[in-house]
Amino acid sequence: MPVRLEQRERVAIVTLDDSERRNALTAVMVAEIVATVDAIEADTEVGAMVVTGAPPAFCSGADVGSLAALGRGQGPGRNRDGGGVQGIYEAFLRVARCALPTVAAVNGAAVGAGFNLALACDVRMAGTAARFDSRFLSIGLHPGGGHTWLLERAVGPQAAAAMVLFGERLDGECAAEVGLAWRCVPDAELLAAAVGLAARAAEAPRELAMRTKATLRQVAWQPTFDDAVATELDRQVWSFGQGFLAERLAAARDRRAR
Repeated sequence: MPVRLEQRERVAIVTLDDSERRNALTAVMVAEIVATVDAIEADTEVGAMVVTGAPPAFCSGADVGSLAALGRGQGPGRNRDGGGVQGIYEAFLRVARCALPTVAAVNGAAVGAGFNLALACDVRMAGTAARFDSRFLSIGLHPGGGHTWLLERAVGPQAAAAMVLFGERLDGECAAEVGLAWRCVPDAELLAAAVGLAARAAEAPRELAMRTKATLRQVAWQPTFDDAVATELDRQVWSFGQGFLAERLAAARDRRAR
């Protein structure tokens, strides 16, 4: 199977596993990613997700054969609504829609649609071997799948332009410097670091973490600060009613009493 799933306590690890194609997004790979994320969301024992690739790459983008077929107007991609192209999008769009906290452990090249897959995660951890490469223009394609929006939101307009228009590629250390990655760590420590980060989110009550993630995505686009405060007030009042705080305070008292 082109996607492996394992679980470490409350963290699900999704590994793209097609080294010969450098984990390129084929139709089979896309379907497996979608099904895997569906299963993770349905599993109440999972509180967070890590996405990574089997060495030597994170994800080299859309499969070349699939792109060539779309370019010739074959298959669903010939439809005016771009159905075939959107089929490729589904891998990273499903990750972007995941309600759980997500971390990308970028262990090698993240190119084109593979770069989108990394951008779709809430946080990116980069190994020293990581390479972030937009590459759309250099292969004669306009960026797609929300690439420009996600990238500019992550690094700002100048860095996004440098990568998309001018072909700048960033290694793991540079990605951390510009904020594209949260941290750059040695390759041998990458997965453990990503899982450790994800585990901290997974320790929170699952529904609380999911609602907080939704708030993070929503309040940034609220028209005013007062609107953001109102949104958070409504959800904080909800959290008081769930008993999460009382449970945590009781557990802390029990630890101090021992």
